[in-house]
Amino acid sequence: MSDEIDEWAVVTKDSNGNLLKDGDSVVVIKDLKVKGAGATIKRGETFKNIKLTGSEDEVEVRQGKSVWVLKTCFLKKS
Repeated sequence: MSDEIDEWAVVTKDSNGNLLKDGDSVVVIKDLKVKGAGATIKRGETFKNIKLTGSEDEVEVRQGKSVWVLKTCFLKKS
């Protein structure tokens, strides 16, 4: 495959503007309440092996058996 970026590809960036890709690790920069789960994701929590969604401002992370979709404006690449 070519290293060129496809013009139709979704480009996902963290809160600092760093490019995110599948399998990256991210750190939460703000406490987040999880709707429907009654849980809170604390600032500084790390998620490994993220998965990109079809949206440029969302990623999927795993917490135990749960899969959550987080906004990239609350994440930074680690």
